[in-house]
Amino acid sequence: MALYVHKYGGTSVGTTERIEGVALKIKKFKDQGHDVVVAVSAMSGETNRLIGLAKSISDEPTPREMDVLVSTGEQVTISLLSMALHKIGLPARSYTGSQVRILTDSAHTKARIQDIDTQRIRADLDEGRVVIVAGFQGVDEHGNITTLGRGGSDTTGVALAAALKADECHIYTDVDGVYTTDPRVVDKARRMDKVTFEEMLEMASLGSKVLQIRAVEFAGKYKVPLRVLHSSKEGNGTLITTEDDSSVEKPVISGIAFNRDEAKLTVMGVPDIPGVASKILGPVGAANIEVDMIVQNVAADKTTDFTFTVHRNDYANAEKVLKQVAKDLGARDVAGANDIAKVSLVGVGMRSHAGVASKMFDVLAQENINIQVISTSEIKISVVIDEKYLELAVRALHTAFDLDVDA
Repeated sequence: MALYVHKYGGTSVGTTERIEGVALKIKKFKDQGHDVVVAVSAMSGETNRLIGLAKSISDEPTPREMDVLVSTGEQVTISLLSMALHKIGLPARSYTGSQVRILTDSAHTKARIQDIDTQRIRADLDEGRVVIVAGFQGVDEHGNITTLGRGGSDTTGVALAAALKADECHIYTDVDGVYTTDPRVVDKARRMDKVTFEEMLEMASLGSKVLQIRAVEFAGKYKVPLRVLHSSKEGNGTLITTEDDSSVEKPVISGIAFNRDEAKLTVMGVPDIPGVASKILGPVGAANIEVDMIVQNVAADKTTDFTFTVHRNDYANAEKVLKQVAKDLGARDVAGANDIAKVSLVGVGMRSHAGVASKMFDVLAQENINIQVISTSEIKISVVIDEKYLELAVRALHTAFDLDVDA
């Protein structure tokens, strides 16, 4: 007998019919003798509806009251799922985050989990019950309801699995696993049976939308095996786990991630003096703009061109900040582009294989695709290219690195 934690997202519980389908899926595990704890999101669209209600009253509702409001969405789901389980003969009990006591800090709308009291959950499991916990929410030390922010239900599921030392945490979504790249761009993309925490973290941070970064970080920290599964189709999905000895047999590249939401800015002719990078990026950070890739080129005349990328939504604001910075530093000019994209190769196999970067650059050169910025880490190589070449680049690289389904 094993203990599984299931997490079902908003689309998986979007209607009462789907909730009854989730109950039948849980029953299969119970019939096999396993214990099941379930974390659920609000029904699809419900959180946005609640936010809309708040906005109709106040343009800037207080964060504490927003948490009180939006947390009710999950409360509806846990009760309905518990009813559906009772209907098919399975004893179940639902809990809000505060009832379980998922203790968080007091950062309303973006709280972080500090501890989980598992006493009630374990007592229910011992009685043969399915335990259903509201995702996305907790309670601070003062008894205030808190919410965990974007991807909070995934984080709740992983945190419960860590606290309970579950055998696996199953994340049920509208895809049947993690693919080598987006199947909508490459029709020969294939589902991976297994991927490491490191690889999944890179892919999530680079634009893969299957799992939220916080949940993957949490799973990696506490060594919680994650499995991504389709909520309405049978299959083994993709297991996300630690790197093991068999990883030396893995392909050099596990997947290709990409992000269209990129913009590039360059401060040209900056004096090459100590601290110049801080003088450029300090005001950008103060404007709450996150910087991604950074490249600095020093010319013979002792000036430097300083290039970095930001999210496309921050492009106009970043450009405005940089123009003042350039004026203060005596730089020559500021240039930018918001029609770029980032393409990244990800794979733990890079650690033991040379020549990945040169092969990537050669493949792009053969397609006459110019590389504007390059960034590397131990298991990742990212390049910035014109957005119009994105899909061509991904398809060419997917084939060149033997990731196609019929490779």
